Amino acid sequence: MRSSRFVLCLIVAAVLVASTGAIAQGYPNKPIRVIVPFGAGGPADIYARYLGQQMLQPLGQPFVVENRPGAGSIIGTDLVAKSAPDGYTLLLMSNTHTINESLIPKKPFALMKDFVPVAPVNYSDLVLVVHPSVPAKSVVELVALAKTKAKGMSYASSGNGTPYHLAGELFKSMAKVDILHVPHKGSGEARTSVMSGQVDMMFDAITTMTPNVRAGRVRALGTTGLKRSKVLSDVPTVSEAGVKGYESPIWLGVMAPRGTPKAIIDRLNAEITKVTSRPETAAAWDKQGALALTMSVAEFETYLNKDIAKWAHVVKVSGARQDR
Repeated sequence: MRSSRFVLCLIVAAVLVASTGAIAQGYPNKPIRVIVPFGAGGPADIYARYLGQQMLQPLGQPFVVENRPGAGSIIGTDLVAKSAPDGYTLLLMSNTHTINESLIPKKPFALMKDFVPVAPVNYSDLVLVVHPSVPAKSVVELVALAKTKAKGMSYASSGNGTPYHLAGELFKSMAKVDILHVPHKGSGEARTSVMSGQVDMMFDAITTMTPNVRAGRVRALGTTGLKRSKVLSDVPTVSEAGVKGYESPIWLGVMAPRGTPKAIIDRLNAEITKVTSRPETAAAWDKQGALALTMSVAEFETYLNKDIAKWAHVVKVSGARQDR
């Protein structure tokens, strides 16, 4: 009896392995939707489209990028969470998602419960910029100005829970200043508000704000890494410029609905890793201020869990809230 059961188990295992292999070999046979829960023109949108272009040849199917911004990424993310777990709907996510696990606990989904990690994409610093009309020429001067300005100052973000929002809240907490948060529907709108002078300042991705710094549309006061950015090497870090220990990056990754076959997840991880491992990718992104990331599925899962814990601490110490 035991030997019969053992044989049966071997047969079942063999069938599962064969079917898993068949799934991987037959995938994909139609276009893959990549939902970007942020506005067009931001880092997530830009790099999602880059990935789509690079993966067309090896996968033989197009990546159709759809921007579904709103509610601090929750609208687009929930769409993916409720999609069929078949590998044909993916999420281009960022640390907005790991932030929201503590900032917005009452969501229609839980990141690590309703999604499975696929692969990271890249990592970059933010840059603190002010409109040229703001008299501060350094971080120290900005802090002093914020503490003395009668009507207060304001900073723009691409919405509650985004890295731009938490970068501002962390800055307020560490610099001990009160600056009004002005959320927008996307980073493009936030950027425009600062460049037009409607809002005083913003923490924005180096990859998208650097051209505006060089054109003089905004003044850069500090970058948010622990060492200077190669693309803005003349700009000190916020930490060295006066707010010691300050660090606040932005990173991007890909996730899929929980239940997506492991063979598909492994195939996607392998193909994305090939793209991010290419010397030409690293060189191109380095010029933009982004560092290509490569991890296994298990390593990316560990990375996500650590980032959730990190931002839970930042939310707690900064007093950041969903409504401001």
